[in-house]
Amino acid sequence: MNEQPYINTTTESDDEDEINLLELLRVIVRRKMLIIKVCSVAVLLSVCLSLTMKNTYSATATCYPPQRESPLGAFASILSQSNAIQALGGMGGTADVYLAIIKSRTVVDAVVKRLDLQKDGDRTISFEAARRAAMGAVKFETAKNGLLTVTAKSRDPQKAALLANTFVDEMIRRSVALYLTKAGVERHFLEARMDTVKVDLKNAESNLRDFQEKYKTIKADAQASVAIEGIARLKAEIVSKEVQLATLRNSMTDESSEVKALQAGIARLKSQLGTMTGSGGKESVIPAAGNLPGIGMEYLRRLREVKIQEAVFEQLSKQYELARINEAKDSSSVQIIDEAIPPARKSGPKRSLIVIGATFAAFIFSLGIIFFQEYLSKLSPEDAEIFREIKQSLRFRRRAS
Repeated sequence: MNEQPYINTTTESDDEDEINLLELLRVIVRRKMLIIKVCSVAVLLSVCLSLTMKNTYSATATCYPPQRESPLGAFASILSQSNAIQALGGMGGTADVYLAIIKSRTVVDAVVKRLDLQKDGDRTISFEAARRAAMGAVKFETAKNGLLTVTAKSRDPQKAALLANTFVDEMIRRSVALYLTKAGVERHFLEARMDTVKVDLKNAESNLRDFQEKYKTIKADAQASVAIEGIARLKAEIVSKEVQLATLRNSMTDESSEVKALQAGIARLKSQLGTMTGSGGKESVIPAAGNLPGIGMEYLRRLREVKIQEAVFEQLSKQYELARINEAKDSSSVQIIDEAIPPARKSGPKRSLIVIGATFAAFIFSLGIIFFQEYLSKLSPEDAEIFREIKQSLRFRRRAS
């Protein structure tokens, strides 16, 4: 007995839902003329508006930035066997770096000046306004494959292509300037270091020659010669790492992981050098001065100094030549895949989409109107009276204002 009323209630509810849906459809059909009028007006206005809008054209330039490079440039190719170098991450050379360059204020200002974008028809706008207009007319994108695309929009297809190509050209110029500045710092530092090593090598050779002339010819034994060669190579590697460290400090702080790793490598090599040139203990490569004749020990010391300076000078000479090559060559190496060309077809406005969108919006708006009118037509006398009072109040305020 308790289940029967529940079943009847559900059936009645379904009937009410069906009636409501039919009622909504009946309201739409009954007031279809309002929908037709509103949509017709929307179509007419959207067509007129779209026809008054001027065509815009898009031109795209595509380029491929150079691959990722080591932060030490030419030094890494010589010293790649070092653990400290292998631990360093790359910097620059990626599409993201060149994206930051092309969006920089320096590049944008260069484009504005080069194309004289301050002149807008018969009037002249401020430089800041021209900069904003240039950035608003260009879109930059990077792909996973490393390509960088520059898309420029303008009402003139020729100007669209010119704007995209100019941005790419100024990006290349800026990247070349930045690279040459870095390469010039490396070369200048190596020149100064080589001048010092030349003087030290000359003095070491003079001291060894004077010693040999004074005490006649003294030849080191095989064990001492091998030890001296090892010490020289170790000292050269330390000097090379110190050059790397000085280069890194031009762009990084001492708290960076790269600098700390390089400092740790230098400390480890100096520790090994101290062991090899120690006081002649069990771990010392060269016997202590007390275990050799005084003249022989002095000769070994002077010979060791000559070998060290020769190894250092040879290592720095290689680095210096590579630095000069890198400074002289085309450092940008940005490959332009496709230059922007004047487009034959417009990219906007999408007039058909404008008309369709306006018509759909008008249809939704007209539905709201007819449902609101239907609601007002079914108000109770009390609610209708309240609605009339509201309308009168609105009219009063409008007149009073």
